[in-house]
Amino acid sequence: MSHPLPRVIAHLDMDAFYASVELLRYPMLRGQAAVVGGGRRHTPVEQADGTLKFFKLEDYAGRGVVTTSTYEARAFGVFSGMGMMKAAALAPHAVLLPTDFDSYRHYSRKFKAAVAEIAPVIEDRGIDEIYIDLTEVPGIREPIGHDPLGGVRAFGHELKNNVRRATGLTCSVGITPNKLLSKIASELDKPNGLTVLTMDDVPTRIWPLPVRRINGIGPKAGARLDALGVHTIGELAARDPDWLAQHFTVNTAQWLHDVSRGLDERPVVTDSDPVSMSRETTFDRDLHARRDRAELSAIFTELCTQVAADLSRKGWVGRTIGIKLRFDDFKTVTRDQSIALPTADPAEIRHVAGQCLKRVDLTRRLRLLGVRVGGLSRPGAPASAPAPRAKARAAGQASTARPAAAERPDEPTLF
Repeated sequence: MSHPLPRVIAHLDMDAFYASVELLRYPMLRGQAAVVGGGRRHTPVEQADGTLKFFKLEDYAGRGVVTTSTYEARAFGVFSGMGMMKAAALAPHAVLLPTDFDSYRHYSRKFKAAVAEIAPVIEDRGIDEIYIDLTEVPGIREPIGHDPLGGVRAFGHELKNNVRRATGLTCSVGITPNKLLSKIASELDKPNGLTVLTMDDVPTRIWPLPVRRINGIGPKAGARLDALGVHTIGELAARDPDWLAQHFTVNTAQWLHDVSRGLDERPVVTDSDPVSMSRETTFDRDLHARRDRAELSAIFTELCTQVAADLSRKGWVGRTIGIKLRFDDFKTVTRDQSIALPTADPAEIRHVAGQCLKRVDLTRRLRLLGVRVGGLSRPGAPASAPAPRAKARAAGQASTARPAAAERPDEPTLF
């Protein structure tokens, strides 16, 4: 018999979230391979007879990436983050839909509100996933019939049903003694799954899985473990901590030893604040700062407006405003500038972000543009000092140090 759960932690993950929201709008596409990631020009066109004409993935030309795909498209090997042209080669007849992040944020708020009605201890992990602490939910530990975990399962179904009633969407839920295992469990029976595990289930359900299924083991650590002959979580659990310490730092070795056994003491954090808010877009074709100035200017203004709207909607202001540029040679640079008083004003964000542009050599064509606002605080609250540049840089990005040769303080904003 399984032991009672010392803590009861759920991880709820919406199923193919963006694609599922689009299927609410276009129910006639259910059961078909569809990919979300197109631009506005890929909006379905209404025909004279009232039917909709959808674009196909084979119609796409550009260098965008897949935002998400339906499970039918995934069967062809099309997944989020894949280049659209590669996806078109795998599933040319898949329907191509434009992204609509305003709609996705709307449904994100709805599903989280539906969960909060019955389980308010929530850690927000993004637009489509949350952790929920169910430990103090009344009746959660009560057996039902001969099932000692019946109360847990019943509440898991109640969570899923509440989300379905509020949104029309399905989700998958993993419920275990901790966040680590619940994250893994929510993926085991997708879509529309409910997986309840205790520590007794770790050897049978967790150990056969690849090590990369552990949240926190990324590509580099996974490749190193693979080279060392450690492919599954069970094989990792069988390794002695001293052996792991020969190949990783002491702290990493201890962490690997613990997580491979399903150990995780992290609490559900309900009051974490965002570090920054940003918006970015990858262009269908490379754009030049001067020859495509009008188009870039419109995009730049829209990004600043969207970030400002995100800040205002969530009740934040920021005092460090920055830009992100990726050029046609895939080099990425960032620049940022701090202001005296935090803001959520789109015009001020646009102005300061434009000043950052003056510190970049824009002779090469651009493939990506982004705007970020950091140093967040609540309106009226004392603003924290901006982070030192060295700490604020994103890993792998070019230095934000201001090159004197690129300074053009008197030149108008390029776009």
